[in-house]
Amino acid sequence: MSNAIKIALVDDEVLFRKGISFLLQKEDNIEIIFEASNGEDLIFCLEDYEIKPDIIVMDLKMPILNGVEATKIIRKSYPDIKIIALTSYDTKSFIANMIQVGAVAYLIKNTTPKDLIHTINEVSRKGFYYSQTVLRTIQDTIISSKNNKSNLETGFLSPREIEILQLICLQKTTSEIADQLFLSPRTVEGHRNNLLLKTESRNIAGLVVYAIQNEIAVLNI
Repeated sequence: MSNAIKIALVDDEVLFRKGISFLLQKEDNIEIIFEASNGEDLIFCLEDYEIKPDIIVMDLKMPILNGVEATKIIRKSYPDIKIIALTSYDTKSFIANMIQVGAVAYLIKNTTPKDLIHTINEVSRKGFYYSQTVLRTIQDTIISSKNNKSNLETGFLSPREIEILQLICLQKTTSEIADQLFLSPRTVEGHRNNLLLKTESRNIAGLVVYAIQNEIAVLNI
């Protein structure tokens, strides 16, 4: 399955983790690379396995090294790996904190199997996926704590870059943005890379947070 989405599962609840593994392995386009029981175990696996996962589905509360701290390490050491938080915590502070340290999606453990699979596919396709609830939480939490971010300037973004950033916030893919703006996908990628550099965002999810922070995002919420 060379074209399959390669997944690592990280959760200290063995029965829950095995259930998710069993569920995902039924999907033709998903391959479980390895499982880990905590963040430290995950880091060891990433160092040992030659093939790296595309996406890590990770719990937050785990012994030894929790999901938040593990996410910080992975964002620095393996920036191309995308992290989906799958947790029982649904408070605004947990969601906002996990997004700000680098998670590209946030799911609650009572989510449906369909939603989990959809989220994995969307993250694989677009680089991130935020539900309406998560988008609203980011907006409420980040805008309300904006006092330490008020020095951000958006004047250095061109009108075209702002337009593309707004479409990214609507969770459009590169090809969808290209079609809508009558541009080539390569041109859209160029603008997106410029946005990452200009805003000092680490990934597409970071662009969304930046856009919300600076009140230039258009959101379907």
